[in-house]
Amino acid sequence: MPRRINDDERLRRFEAVTDAALSRLDASDLLDELLDRVRDLLDVDTAAILLLDEHAQQLVATAAKGLEEEVRAGFRVAVGRGFAGRVAAGRRPVRIADVTAGDVVNPILLHKGIRSLLGVPILAGTDLIGVLHVGTLTPRRFGADDIRLLELVADRAGVAGRIRSHKLDQAAALALQRSLLPARLPEIPGVELAARYVPGHAFGIGGDWYDVFTLPSGHLGVVIGDVSGHGLASAVVMGRIRSALRSYALICDDPAEALTLLNRKVHHFEAGSLTTALYAMISPDRERIVLSSAGHLPPVVACPGEGAALAEIMVDPPLGIGPRTRRRRSTTLEFPPGALLLCYTDGLVERRDQVIDTGLGRLTGLVRADNAETVCTTVLGIADTEQPGDDVAVLAVRRRT
Repeated sequence: MPRRINDDERLRRFEAVTDAALSRLDASDLLDELLDRVRDLLDVDTAAILLLDEHAQQLVATAAKGLEEEVRAGFRVAVGRGFAGRVAAGRRPVRIADVTAGDVVNPILLHKGIRSLLGVPILAGTDLIGVLHVGTLTPRRFGADDIRLLELVADRAGVAGRIRSHKLDQAAALALQRSLLPARLPEIPGVELAARYVPGHAFGIGGDWYDVFTLPSGHLGVVIGDVSGHGLASAVVMGRIRSALRSYALICDDPAEALTLLNRKVHHFEAGSLTTALYAMISPDRERIVLSSAGHLPPVVACPGEGAALAEIMVDPPLGIGPRTRRRRSTTLEFPPGALLLCYTDGLVERRDQVIDTGLGRLTGLVRADNAETVCTTVLGIADTEQPGDDVAVLAVRRRT
């Protein structure tokens, strides 16, 4: 028979899982603490949380008490299979008073001698986060009060699960971004190089990137780009586009040709993404720059003794927009000794409360034909990098005198 509890006991149970102290724990510790408390409050022998792997549509053992082997073994079960899979598929509580081999697919549950199980889905709105289940080594019929308490714990576990998932995505994106952005710019004869990358405050990671590489011809390749969106998905697309452009740069003598090929690649493999990119090739003698823009803002050019200005270049549509076979265009600029080329992404100059021309005017007013590091530091002053609303990448190239 289900056990009945009085109002005082019900209140104690409620306070135990809504304790403000729980909010101060990180996601992993919160899951462990919730399982400890639910084991005590429900007087059960085991408690486990399995979180959903959306891509595989499998539940993954993430935290457990009394079933630690399940987590160590990395147990997974498909949604719809076994006890936890039934809870996930139905998105409703499931009770088993007398567990048999036909009820479960996890051999650890049978090996432990679990006789009764209660499981509830972990939800965030209509989205399934995972499953929380408890078990006993003696037969038991779980009642309505047990279900309500376990559902309350599942709500808290859902918050922790979302936090954990967000942190894992953010860590993966940061690792990917760091692996793709040059850890240190190369030493290139004839030029000074400097760059900065500041992630958007609200997201921590995004699709902005820059790249510098030498080509077999002696040309210097300079790239800056911006994949729309934020987070791990944008960083992954950015990585693929960056790698593809490097490959095309090896077989193309014209930036426009390389971006034409890249546009076809984006149309075919990255459908739905919007990417701007600027690719420049600086001649081996460093006297000329040939560049092509796929919807990217024009770079700033500053020459000794002259004010800075936006480069007068032809701008073609962003990658993935318009006909995939459309030929793109290049522009040639002179690059005299001491001149500086500043490439940047729109997060540096774009603000919601002003037209972009205001930001561009402010930027050109700051740029000088000066040391590349000094220029990068100076222009970041307009980006509000304490609380940026978008990612910011800048790359400065100065020809040595």
